[in-house]
Amino acid sequence: MGVELNHTIVPAHDKHASAAFLAELLDLELGGEVGPFVQLPLGNGVTLDYMNSGNFTSQHYAFLVDDKTFDLAYQRMSDRGVETWADPDHAEPGAINTRWGGRGVYFPDPAGHNMEILTRAPS
Repeated sequence: MGVELNHTIVPAHDKHASAAFLAELLDLELGGEVGPFVQLPLGNGVTLDYMNSGNFTSQHYAFLVDDKTFDLAYQRMSDRGVETWADPDHAEPGAINTRWGGRGVYFPDPAGHNMEILTRAPS
């Protein structure tokens, strides 16, 4: 077997709120609690394992999605008043980037992580 990403721990102020936020935006089903974690299965065996923490720095998580999922997630962000930016430095508010022939936006999750959805990965 080669190397596969299995999970990564995502620190959050409220693991339930942060996991539910992303699950709802991306139309994913929340997993259960495993030890101190709330799992969010992403498919292909990979999970985000949300864990309560009082001390962490903002991280970046990028999700490659299809066009339908992008449209749905972007509409949900708009409906909920979630701020979005076209760039990781948050210099282009409310815009969608078109890098690599696709679309992408950055947005904060409830814990302050810099999340991204994109429809085309860099090649």
